Amino acid sequence: MKKLNVAIIGQGRSGKDIHGLYFRGEKNVYYNVKYVVDRDEYRRGVAEEIYPGCVTLSDYRELFDKCDVDLVVNASYSEDHYPITEDLLSHGFNVLVEKPFGRTRYECSRLMKIAEEKGVTLAVFQQSNLAPIYTFAKEVVASGKLGEIKQVSVRFNGFSRRWDWQTLQRKVAGGLYNTGPHPVGIGLGLIDFDPNYKVVFSRLDSLLTSGDSDDYAKIIIEAPNKPVVDIEVISADAYCDYNVKLVGTRGTYKSTTLKYKMTYIVDGENPERPVIETSLEDENRNPAYCREELIKHVEEGDFPGDAFSVGTPGLYEHLYYKLTEGREMPVTAEMAREVISVIETVHAHNPMPVKY
Repeated sequence: MKKLNVAIIGQGRSGKDIHGLYFRGEKNVYYNVKYVVDRDEYRRGVAEEIYPGCVTLSDYRELFDKCDVDLVVNASYSEDHYPITEDLLSHGFNVLVEKPFGRTRYECSRLMKIAEEKGVTLAVFQQSNLAPIYTFAKEVVASGKLGEIKQVSVRFNGFSRRWDWQTLQRKVAGGLYNTGPHPVGIGLGLIDFDPNYKVVFSRLDSLLTSGDSDDYAKIIIEAPNKPVVDIEVISADAYCDYNVKLVGTRGTYKSTTLKYKMTYIVDGENPERPVIETSLEDENRNPAYCREELIKHVEEGDFPGDAFSVGTPGLYEHLYYKLTEGREMPVTAEMAREVISVIETVHAHNPMPVKY
C-alpha cells in the first residue's frame, strides 16, 4: 500500500494533538507527514522531532511549488479555514479542513465550487459523524426497538470556562462554531440531513466566557415527518448525564461518548388496556392512581472508542480511499455545509455585541 504525502498547516491543539496524534499512531498505515507549516519557530522545531524527516515551513504558500503533496490538512485558526482552503484548492491541492468548515453557507459553497472546478477533493473534519456515539444511535433508530423516534436530544454541555481566542467572534469562535459542529452534525444526521429542515427556535448567550462569543446555545430543528431535534452547547451545565438521547414510541435510549443504555417495551408483551372513563378505585373502593408495571427490556454497553480514537482513524481511512480509488465518503462537504448553515442561521437570529 502506497502512503500518501501529507502537509499539516498548524501545530496547535488540533494540528499537533488530534491530527498529529493520528499520524504518529499505529492506526495510520495510509499517510506520511512530509511537510509541517507553522509560523512559530519553536513549534516547527518540535515538528521536526516528532515527524522525523519532515520539512517545516513558516508559510503555507511555500507549499505551492511542492509537487509531492497528496493532501493538505488545514488545521489553522478558525478564521483562516476559509481563505487558506480557498487558496489551496485554487492551486490544485486536495484539502481536509478542520471544523468549522467556514463562517457561512456561502463560504462553504464557494469552496465546494472551486474544488469541483479544479477536480480536487475537499473534505471536512466532521469526525463525530463516524464515531460510535453517532453510528450506534443510527443503528438503534434503524432497528425499530424504540418504535417511531419522536425526539432527538444532543447535549455537548459541561461546566467550564474559556478565556482564549476561542471566545472571540472575530476569530469565528465561540461554543457554537467550535464545539457546535459535533452536536449539530449528529442531530442533522439522525434526521438523515433532511433538506427540508428548519431552525424553529434558537438562543445564544454568554455565561462564563471572558470574550464576546457564545457559551450558551439552544437550538430546536424540525423537518416534515421527522423527530424534533433539540441541541444544546452550554458551558454552565454541571448535571448533564448524556450526550445523545432518543425518545421513541416504545422506549428511550441515551449515551455518553463512551457508553449507552436503553429501555424499551416489545409489542405483544404489554397488551393495550381499554380506556376507563370513570375514576379508578382499589379493591376497597379507595381512589387509586393509574399505574402498572410494564414488561421492559434494558440493554447497555460500552463503545469501542470515541470521536478521536474511532472517528479520526475512520475519517482518514475513508479519505485515503477517496483519494486513491475515488470511493465516496460517508461524511461529505455537503453535510458539513448544512452544519454551518444551521450555525449561521442561529447567529443571524441571535446577534451578540462585538466587544473585541
